[in-house]
Amino acid sequence: MTAVHFDSYTEARAHLKALLDAAERGRVATVRRESATTALVDVDRLRHHLAANTPPRAQAVPEDGGWSIFIPGPPLAAEGRTFNEAVIEMADALREYAEDWQDHLLDAPNHRENWGLVQLISLSDDDQLCEWLVGKAQ
Repeated sequence: MTAVHFDSYTEARAHLKALLDAAERGRVATVRRESATTALVDVDRLRHHLAANTPPRAQAVPEDGGWSIFIPGPPLAAEGRTFNEAVIEMADALREYAEDWQDHLLDAPNHRENWGLVQLISLSDDDQLCEWLVGKAQ
C-alpha cells in the first residue's frame, strides 16, 4: 500500500477503512475538502513526534522550601512543596492552558503558534506529560 489520498469527503467516507489503515501504518493519508487538505495520523506516532521535537523549556527553581516551575512563552507557572508535586501542578496548568487554547486562544496572535504544544498536551496521559516536562527520553 502506498500513500492514500481522496479528493472529496464523499470518496474518503466510502473508503474510510483504507484511509484509517494507511494512517495506522504510518503511511501518508489525506483527504481534500474544498480548498483544504487534511492529513490523518496515528495518535501514538504524532504524540511521539511532538514529544521528541517540542522541547519543554520548563525551568525549575527551589524556592521558599518548595519548588517553582515555569515555562516561558505561554507563560505558565506552578508551585509545589516537592519537585514532583510542582511537576504534577505544572501538568495541570498545561491541561488548563490547552483547554483555554481550544476554547478561545487558538486565534490570538501570541498563542496561535502553540498548536504543537496543545496537541502534545491533549494527546498525552498524565505520566507522559510529566515525563515530557522533566525531559525523560521518549
